[in-house]
Amino acid sequence: MAEFEKLLIVGCGNMGGAMLAGWLAAGEDPARFEVLDPALESAPAGVALHRAAPANPDHDAVLLGFKPQQLPALAPGLQGLASEGVTVFSLLAGIDLSMLAGVFPSAAAHVRVMPNLAARIGKSPVILAETGITEPQRDAAQALFGQLGTALWLEDEAQFDLVTALAGSGPGFVYRFIDALAAAGAELGLDRALADQLSLAMVEGAASLAAAADASPAELADRVASPGGMTREGLNVLDDGNALKSLLIATLRATAEKGGELARQARKQS
Repeated sequence: MAEFEKLLIVGCGNMGGAMLAGWLAAGEDPARFEVLDPALESAPAGVALHRAAPANPDHDAVLLGFKPQQLPALAPGLQGLASEGVTVFSLLAGIDLSMLAGVFPSAAAHVRVMPNLAARIGKSPVILAETGITEPQRDAAQALFGQLGTALWLEDEAQFDLVTALAGSGPGFVYRFIDALAAAGAELGLDRALADQLSLAMVEGAASLAAAADASPAELADRVASPGGMTREGLNVLDDGNALKSLLIATLRATAEKGGELARQARKQS
């Protein structure tokens, strides 16, 4: 049997649903996926939906997509689904590989996965960290999660919370920036609906150009800022005292530290 021929998604909320939508949009056979979620109203056509653990499971991989604080309560009922030969993939923030191995000791391998909601359109970075996985399984995981964007393996799990803060939580920070940019335009006199449209279109275009450019974002910023020009004047405000960089360092630090706090809480509950 091919590696990860059947994936059971346990808890198909915002992130799990985005990933499933991304796989289906990429052309995956819906029959490759099953969902276990008692609260989900319906699953995409061709995807089996279970309200309780299936009596005769035939999957070789499980993706945990529920809230991390639910793990202690749900784990006992999931042991039969994470048995010998099954790889456990986990979206649970703060739950590290050693904790996953302790909770699901019979599983063949354990992999932490951190995408963001852009997985729905195949534009997400997907961070992976593993223990116990074989080379064929690693290649299969790379192929599977690579369909959601760019799959990257993290060799030092100690950095997982920081990577999650940047790539997983990052869209929330970008959305806040877009909103703040539009709000600033409106405060200075633009119609808010027009400011919203301009901000969204500008960020989409700038991100696309940056992704295709042969220069770093810092170099691109300097390229569009002529000496003594309008853009340079605005950049001078953002660059003054490293104000923007300092704000984002504090933002990422607080986000990453929350991951550590979630892990400590999970250990106390286990």
